[in-house]
Amino acid sequence: MTHAERPDPDKLVLESGRPAATVDEVLSALESLGVDHDTITHPALYTVEDAKQIEYSQPGAHTKNLFLRNKKGRMFLVVLEQDRQVDLKSLRERLAVPGGQFAFASTERMARYLGVVPGSVTPLAVFNDAAGAVQVVIDASVLDDQWMWLHPCRNTHSTRMRTADLLRVLEAWQHTPTVMAFDPS
Repeated sequence: MTHAERPDPDKLVLESGRPAATVDEVLSALESLGVDHDTITHPALYTVEDAKQIEYSQPGAHTKNLFLRNKKGRMFLVVLEQDRQVDLKSLRERLAVPGGQFAFASTERMARYLGVVPGSVTPLAVFNDAAGAVQVVIDASVLDDQWMWLHPCRNTHSTRMRTADLLRVLEAWQHTPTVMAFDPS
């Protein structure tokens, strides 16, 4: 898929029939929870390599986020440090998830459940998943940093927030994450 073929994130409709959240709506939701954050705008970032080209003025962990599904249709948002590799078969076994191998979820599924397009996947996208269909899994090493950078549902923005606040936000949004140490491959 080329960048031009990606759906317009401002026109996505969720499984519930409502429009996907905008950057402003996600940031307002963070503020309503008392989350200290700083957001910058930048050119669209589609890959980890793109993100490494941005000069961030403040420190924080940088992540990559994998949106996966299994053959039974269960969905998982896996959050790990940007340079870390993960063996999906081993991860599935450690999570004891029945229903077949993990595969990357389609762009359509991503839009319907997370309200984002490829390049914008973020744990903040579960704001759009009111039904709780997506399970969040976080590599414990990401939480070693006090701060982290995440997209607020658009890859043209990056938001810096405390890692502890991410956990609190996910709880408030009814998406208690599974935190586990991923074995490097």
